Amino acid sequence: MTQELGGFAAFNLNPNILAAVAATGYEEPSAIQQQSIPIIMAGHDMIGQAQTGTGKTAAFALPILHRIDPAKREPQALILAPTRELALQVATAFETYAKQMPGVTVVAVYGGAPMGPQLKAIRNGAQIVVATPGRLCDHLRRDEKVLATVNHLVLDEADEMLKLGFMDDLEVIFKALPATRQTVLFSATLPQSIRAIAERHLRDPQHVKIQTKTQTVTAIEQAHLLVHADQKTSAVLSLLEVEDFDALIMFVRTKQATLDLASALEAKGYKAAALNGDIAQNQRERVIDSLKDGRLDIVVATDVAARGLDVPRITHVFNVDMPYDPESYVHRIGRTGRAGREGRALLLVTPRERRMLQVIERVTGQKVVEVRLPDAQAVLDARIKKLTNSLSPLVADAESTHGDLLDRLTADIGCSPRALAAALLRKATNGQALNLAAIEKERPLVPNNAPRGDRPERSGDRPDRGDRERRAPIPLAEGRARCRTALGARDGIAAKNLLGAILNEGGLAREAIGRIQVRDSFSLVELPEDGLEKLLAKLKDTRVAGKQLKLRRYRED
Repeated sequence: MTQELGGFAAFNLNPNILAAVAATGYEEPSAIQQQSIPIIMAGHDMIGQAQTGTGKTAAFALPILHRIDPAKREPQALILAPTRELALQVATAFETYAKQMPGVTVVAVYGGAPMGPQLKAIRNGAQIVVATPGRLCDHLRRDEKVLATVNHLVLDEADEMLKLGFMDDLEVIFKALPATRQTVLFSATLPQSIRAIAERHLRDPQHVKIQTKTQTVTAIEQAHLLVHADQKTSAVLSLLEVEDFDALIMFVRTKQATLDLASALEAKGYKAAALNGDIAQNQRERVIDSLKDGRLDIVVATDVAARGLDVPRITHVFNVDMPYDPESYVHRIGRTGRAGREGRALLLVTPRERRMLQVIERVTGQKVVEVRLPDAQAVLDARIKKLTNSLSPLVADAESTHGDLLDRLTADIGCSPRALAAALLRKATNGQALNLAAIEKERPLVPNNAPRGDRPERSGDRPDRGDRERRAPIPLAEGRARCRTALGARDGIAAKNLLGAILNEGGLAREAIGRIQVRDSFSLVELPEDGLEKLLAKLKDTRVAGKQLKLRRYRED
């Protein structure tokens, strides 16, 4: 185990935590983890300056889990996150790392969900509470002692919490916590407001700062597809139908996933093999040699197993599972587009992973465009093209070598040459569907837009069921102007995100901003008519969820 885990074993973490880390595919700690884990394990307060996507969740989750007492059925650690999406992401990470720690329970506390079950989970002794500040304050109003046993506090993305207007809520939460707690603060930036919080609420904090310098190769064409987790294999098989690849590497997170996906590909006739940490070195070398010389076309691998893999034939990289951080993503897609060649990288994104996609785009400075699942016509065209390419070289001398056999077979069978050719095509294609109706029936139901089960939180007006896009705007109040942004629910935007960005960057008071209506593909915001053009100019470079706000006056016809 020590040899397999490499640097993680050096932290002397609970063996059950190390086993869970190994199961996720992590083998070497990132820079933020290397510096933060020893500090947090030693019980010191800490300020960590690091971007999202550098591995900071594991940097605080692993040492906190090590210090948790499973025998105590009471809240022991509180992690504050600015948004529901991040809270769910962090809670899932804790659950993953605590899988082999019997008795450890995690609860996510956020708005938009019933309060009763959340408070019940806390009172029943969930040791890890991951919460958004607003909803946690709601619980404190019901039970002011709910945090009395917490001895570890983490503020994740503290700067984002302040941008969203949670300063007052944070002060309420600080007062409800024991003064003897350990406090860890992570923030991408350290403005004066964050420094002031640290001075008031942290005790002699140690500082960790990580610089991210990740860049990608511009020769690699990058795209992503939104897909539910249980539909990934179907999506992969559909994409392979239309992608014109020579050799391809697929990345997944676990050893078992390499075996499962490789088996599914082999069953469909692809020359595929798995590559993971359990494969012996001599077998690994055989797999790589087979990929180089064309005996294999697809390798399904974990990140660690693919290290050092350099095969010029690789034209495509499929990120079937989302990488843990942008640096891993860059290493993965770097397996193609080598030596000046062009390459193509595809990323499958599940509902909860859209935030990480935005992080990858921000850190790498490159857009990962969205693509759609190929439709039936595209699949049909691709299949016929492959069949055409396989038969074209055989046509030139076929009549001279097999013409007499054709005449005999048609006579013996009693059929026309056309009927015989059709029968041979059926045999050659192994019954593969080659018409639109049949292909439509076999296509997986993979969404081409945001999956329905992951709509962002809505605040303010909640649209009625029906056509949200065509719904008429609500009449304006006097002295207000309605503005429009192309960001909407499908971009992961909620009303509070727009409110926080405008308050933070525009310098407005809360009461100056009117109704915010979030639709699927755009949003409407009511702003003061007086000085509007100056305000819009001030907000010109504002970004929300990694995308430009680009507010414009909305002209209603």
